[in-house]
Amino acid sequence: MAPRTPPTVRMRRLASELRRLRGAAGMSREDVAGRTDINVATLYRLETAKGRPQRRTLTSLLELYQVAPEERDALFALLKAAGEKGWVQPYAGSIPEEYSMYIQLESEAASVRNYESLLVPGLLQTAGYIVASSAGQMPLMPVDQIDLQAKIRVGRQDLLTRSNPLALWAIVDEAVLHRVVGGPDVMRDQFEHLLSMMELPNVTFQVVPFSAGSHVGMLGSFSLLDFPDPDPTVACVETMAGSMFRETEDEVRACTVAFDHLRATAASPAASARMVSDRLR
Repeated sequence: MAPRTPPTVRMRRLASELRRLRGAAGMSREDVAGRTDINVATLYRLETAKGRPQRRTLTSLLELYQVAPEERDALFALLKAAGEKGWVQPYAGSIPEEYSMYIQLESEAASVRNYESLLVPGLLQTAGYIVASSAGQMPLMPVDQIDLQAKIRVGRQDLLTRSNPLALWAIVDEAVLHRVVGGPDVMRDQFEHLLSMMELPNVTFQVVPFSAGSHVGMLGSFSLLDFPDPDPTVACVETMAGSMFRETEDEVRACTVAFDHLRATAASPAASARMVSDRLR
């Protein structure tokens, strides 16, 4: 079976609009199935961004919901945009689906707020650090897979230096600076790279010092991906089982409050840069 294409932000928005329009029309999925040739299972997939509608299917739905012409045009444009493939698409079958989904969402985000308790954030890692951390976390992973991980992660970092760069606010626990991944040479390169990236106007980097004691970040790593209006923020929480996406208002608010606590608890960006420089020395 071919791997499922990860949903883009535009596909998620289209799915949300289809749910809204059906609700505004006062119809259940069964009602729609009874009045079109679209079955309930297919409609569910379209409304949850698990499938991309064909143009004739979208036409049938918009006619049934009596959508105004100007709104139809906007939705057809959204359908066309949702079919555009991201740069990660060629690798979709070689990496976990949730990781592929995260990369796709990240590539469309306006900003990312990321907290890491154990490792340097992926968007700020050097190739040597990526290979060493992957080998340590997954000792049975074949070398070619580790190399692929490195290639994909380095590819993600182009987001920080493109013409319309991603805004990154990264916070780490101080333990990240003390954990020697790959040996002194790898860490020296990593610290130099961190200091270089911190000079970018779109990158903010903070360290939660050991002196802060217990803090909310000790519960684990997470990211908040923010998109241009009207797309809502998505939270991604890291677990032993993999990445878990959180999209309800309460879930996103909980992660937002946690990040705000970390931002207030962490050393300032200038003080954090000095901490990195001290470790480099």
